[in-house]
Amino acid sequence: MKDIATPSRTNEILKKYGFTFKKSLGQNFLIDPNILTSIVRYAELDDKKGAIEIGPGIGALTEHLARTAKKVVAFEIDQRLLPILDETLAPYDNVEVLNQDVLKADLKNVLEEQFAGIEDIMVVANLPYYVTTPILMKLLEEELPLEGIVVMLQKEVGDRISAKPGTKSYGSLSVAIQYYSEPETVMTVPKTVFNPQPNVDSSVIRLKMRKTPPVELDDSAYFFTVVRACFGQRRKTILNNLTNNLEDGKKYKKEIEEALQSTNIDPKRRGETLTIEEFALLSNTLKRTIG
Repeated sequence: MKDIATPSRTNEILKKYGFTFKKSLGQNFLIDPNILTSIVRYAELDDKKGAIEIGPGIGALTEHLARTAKKVVAFEIDQRLLPILDETLAPYDNVEVLNQDVLKADLKNVLEEQFAGIEDIMVVANLPYYVTTPILMKLLEEELPLEGIVVMLQKEVGDRISAKPGTKSYGSLSVAIQYYSEPETVMTVPKTVFNPQPNVDSSVIRLKMRKTPPVELDDSAYFFTVVRACFGQRRKTILNNLTNNLEDGKKYKKEIEEALQSTNIDPKRRGETLTIEEFALLSNTLKRTIG
């Protein structure tokens, strides 16, 4: 059977259905089967595992998942793609397409209903650029029973996700993703293998879910509040950022200074230099004093 993800087959399908791309939905379809084969390989799927896909488009990645996994559930928000997927995925009886916005879906319920008897579930997707971060954070924060996540996303976002302290790309997103998972960039994908061609290259990131967080927190919500505050203005010092960005920070400037002193964190440092362990120590200290 001819792969969906070739330039000629993709164009044939799009022409048949008169499909036009919606920029607002970040639709860029892969037209290189070799890259899809690699993505599925990095997901380490087999006939006992399940796969969740987000934004299947015309089914290019979906069919590769269906050939390997026991069951595939794909979330597609664009109703215009449903009849196309009905046709392109007709040979595969192990695929369920849900016309839902994944950001509004009850994922725990979907996993229970769709993957009964399947223990290992991976998320494997070519994520729309405009909602990459909200989707990843929903998948991680809801503490779903996932084995891992393998996603293609904008290269710049991939760099931020796997960035280390002290680098330009390191920020609150790096800390958040690395709190819940162990990220690894496994592939760089050129913009030339998409239709339509995006403006930037992509990365494939693999996230291995942590069984326990790397740090102990008194309050995880407050931890992320402190992290975001420290990155509020990248050029500012930690003391400046905490004073200006934490609620009542100006009122508690003295306590913030004392918290930094007691944790041996120089108030003149910038947020991008702090490790996740230092953020945890700082947020726990601040929580006990001003939180």
